[in-house]
Amino acid sequence: MELRLLGKTGVRVSKLCFGTMSFGGAADEATSGVMYRRCREEGVNFFDCANVYSAGVAEEILGRLIKGERNQLVITSKVGFPMGEGVNNRGLSRRHILSSVEASLRRLDTDRLDLLFAHTFDPDTPMDETLRALGDLVQSGKVLYIGASNWAAWQIAQAIGISSCEGYPSFVCIQPMYNLVKRQAEVEILPLAASTNMSVISYSPLGGGLLTGKYSKTRTPERGRLVDNAMYATRYGETQHLETAERFASYAQSRGIPPATLAVAWVAANPAITCPIIGARNLEQLEDSLAAGSLELSVEAYQEIAAFSPTPPPATDRSEEQKGVAYKGSTENYK
Repeated sequence: MELRLLGKTGVRVSKLCFGTMSFGGAADEATSGVMYRRCREEGVNFFDCANVYSAGVAEEILGRLIKGERNQLVITSKVGFPMGEGVNNRGLSRRHILSSVEASLRRLDTDRLDLLFAHTFDPDTPMDETLRALGDLVQSGKVLYIGASNWAAWQIAQAIGISSCEGYPSFVCIQPMYNLVKRQAEVEILPLAASTNMSVISYSPLGGGLLTGKYSKTRTPERGRLVDNAMYATRYGETQHLETAERFASYAQSRGIPPATLAVAWVAANPAITCPIIGARNLEQLEDSLAAGSLELSVEAYQEIAAFSPTPPPATDRSEEQKGVAYKGSTENYK
């Protein structure tokens, strides 16, 4: 599998990253092990985890699987979302970050995290407090690199500025949602990453299953994340999302490519994306996503697929510039 540089770190990671959110939940330990070994057979060396996945069980399972080859792998975890009912058992305070990392290291049975993400933005904790705590973890060697997931571009940019002024380690990687029907990252997050040489490992390339060919305006499976999970049903339940999914699936099938394979390949083809995070509940689901590692899209195919969903408006809302319309006439037109 193709290897790509993780931002400015010099670390090389596989074109696809495997996300372990299903470990200990939708996938039991035996199934998790089968998927992990299949990923390794295909050359995946990058595994994404989080403390909240199955309330820590995903980290425990992953920790057992990586024994004997830890140094060949790049392992991530995250901190920020609630880990229990305690009022201080969440957020990005120094207290919670340090205790959470210690717990993640124990569960993973490792001496360091290659990459730690702030999993969500915490409006109640000063950013300087968060960045200083993350920096101390890097200095101690318990965390090698840091990143942010689910942060807005202005929040990431502010963090970069604070880190630069204070001499803290800066984010090397960001993890936004990104797929054919969720393209907001194209407006500011991906350009920010490209301009600062930050790596991007995006999640949900299949749109929670929407882009697998199972959903349309008239067809919904009996079971599935978009059916069983209210959060995903809300996120991907708009009529235009279903219309896009239907057109995309038809396009994929007309070319003899599984829709899931093509959906992941489309994300991976974006030059600002280091690697999409793939996930699965079982080996059968995994195979289609893994196949994207060897599928290269032409520029024409990439653009044809992109046309199935609306291009998000530019950050300035000057959509005429996006369409290449030149200014003419008096200076009044330049306002």
